[in-house]
Formats: sequence, structure tokens, C-alpha cells
Amino acid sequence: MSRALELARLGTGLSSPNPMVGCVVLDQAGNLAGEGWHEYDLRDHAEVVALRAAGAFTENNRARGGTAYVTLEPCNHVGRTGPCSRALVEAGVARVVAATVDPNPLVAGQGLETLRTAGIAVEVGVGQAEARHLNEGFACWIQTKKPLVLMKVAMTLDGRIAPAPGVQKERQPYWITGEAARAAVQPMRWAADAALTGVDTVIADDPLLTDRSGRARRRKLLRVVLDSALRMPLDAKLVKTAAEDVVVFTVSTDEARARALRERGVRVEVLAAEAGAGLPGRVPLEAVLERLGAEGVLTLLTETGTRLNTALLGGGLVDRMRMFCSPQIMGSDAVPAFRGMSVPVRLAGAEMERFGEDWSVEGLLRDPWNLRI
Repeated sequence: MSRALELARLGTGLSSPNPMVGCVVLDQAGNLAGEGWHEYDLRDHAEVVALRAAGAFTENNRARGGTAYVTLEPCNHVGRTGPCSRALVEAGVARVVAATVDPNPLVAGQGLETLRTAGIAVEVGVGQAEARHLNEGFACWIQTKKPLVLMKVAMTLDGRIAPAPGVQKERQPYWITGEAARAAVQPMRWAADAALTGVDTVIADDPLLTDRSGRARRRKLLRVVLDSALRMPLDAKLVKTAAEDVVVFTVSTDEARARALRERGVRVEVLAAEAGAGLPGRVPLEAVLERLGAEGVLTLLTETGTRLNTALLGGGLVDRMRMFCSPQIMGSDAVPAFRGMSVPVRLAGAEMERFGEDWSVEGLLRDPWNLRI
């Protein structure tokens, strides 16, 4: 299963909007017969790739009587491909070890039942924690049709994300953490389908918000900006580098401003303004998530400022959080990461990692595998 999980990780950036899945097939004697992982553009699921490598469906079928280790329950329905559960039955494997069930509430358990009905021994749960962590975005999306929201925040010991107003020069970033911690953000962007920021952050830092990991991905990282009044500078780096990968969500009806952005390759999506909760004129966050989910965005990485951090977290919209902390204190006049939180939140399963003098704390706020919808 460890090798199957290693193979599944090879699908990072390449399998979305499908899950990352790896499969290892051993022959009857316990020797490696075949292995594979899923890439969306290559269509075949990991089980079929591994079975074909093992010579299944040919005279030299090394999979017959063997064991298949797979990181996700084999599917039991026809989509872009046929059902993997049926392929395993036809290949004649004697045993299937699956790390976890399929999170899709419409099909969960049915693939395993097909295998059991065919007389195949089934074991579930080996490597489950890692397998589920790997596909949190898919688990969230397949149940809610909205992406998993992963919030990233870089802050000081006293919870500040920028110096006091007037200290930072406009459209020039002020780095809270060191190079090692900042470099750790690139793999996060690589693993995400979209990255979101607010226009306040664009005006303050002028970020590119691109995936600069250098690793392969099948879709460009979608760069998302929330801009209620269309204050987006036309010479911002995001605008100047837009190539069908920048979308601005707004509630503004300023057609001239929207046209200017569209002429520069920026997609502008106009939504109905959020009502109630003392937030007149704000971009409706739930609607943004629904739109992104409809585009097949499984994981949304947020890199935002005080207002959006607070709105997302206070609104219960954040699933996972990673805070990069710098051992410095900026004082109460500096910009806070959050302001006006009425209810405290707590991370579950928090893990720490060091990056030179900085460190990160990461954990779940909501388990995407156990959503109540």
C-alpha cells in the first residue's frame, strides 16, 4: 500500500478533477506483476493501468489469483471509462486491499460489494489516513460540488500579516517569513486547482499568484480575485500576465471597468451582492465557491488579507488551514490576520514543520470525508 500511495501522489496536478489513485498488483506468489496511477488526460484508472501492466486480459495474465492494492475503492459505474471493479473481477484477482471507500455518497461501498459478490476477498482501511489526506479536495467536491478551501496565512507571533498602515509601500510585498517558508507555498499551489486573493492584497502586494513549482500540471492554476468595486489596477501583475487563467468576481455594474479588464484577458464574473449579515455590497463567498466547483475546482488555496481571512473563517467556509509563523512581534498597530472573530476555531490533528527560523502549523477545521450534507 505504501507503494500504491507513492504512485497515487504522481497524479498531483494531473488527475484533477478526478481523484489521485495508485494501484499495485502482485501475482499469486506475491511478486510485483504490475502497477499504475491515474492521469485524467490518459483516461484509464489506476487499476486498469496496473492490470494491463500485469498482462491481464491476455494469455500471460500474471494478475490471476493475485492481490491488488489500491488507494481508493474501485469504481462501480460507467463514466469516461468502464467500472474498475468489473475489470478486477475479469482479471481474476483473488484479493483486493483498498485504503478507503469512495467518498461519493451515491456509489460508496458498491464497488467493494461487487468484488465480494464475485468471491474476491476484500480488505479496507490499510493506509486510510494518508489516502484520505491525499484526496481531501475530491472528497469535499464530490459531496458538495464546492472546492475544499485551504487557507494559507503568513503571520508573526502576535498574529500580524503586514506592518502598520503607511509603513509598507503600495504594491510592494512585505515578507513576513523567510525564503524557505515562502518556497513551501509553491507545492501548495501546485497541488491546488485555484488560488484566491482579494483586491486589497493585489493593491498592497501586487502578487503574481502563479504556480512556480516547475512541476507538471494538466490545467493552469486558476488565479481568482474578489473585487466588489472593480478596483483591480489594470497594470497589476495579475492583469499583465492573464492568459485565460485569471478571473475576477465582482458585484460591480461598472461595464467600462469590466470591459477594460476583459480586453486584457481577465474573465469578469458579476454576481448578485451578498445581502444581510451587515455585508452589503460584498462578493457572496458561497456563490464564488459554487461557481468554482462547477468548473471542476477541487481545492482552492486562499492567500488573502484581514477582511477575507475573517469572512472565510468566520463563515465556516475553511476546511483546512496552514499558518506560517515568523518569530517576530510587530505590535498592535500592524495589520492583523483576523479581526472581529466572534467564535473561536480550533484545528484538529495539527502538525508542525520547521522552515529555518520559521515554522508552520497545519490542521483541519472540517473533515471533508465526513461532511453532513
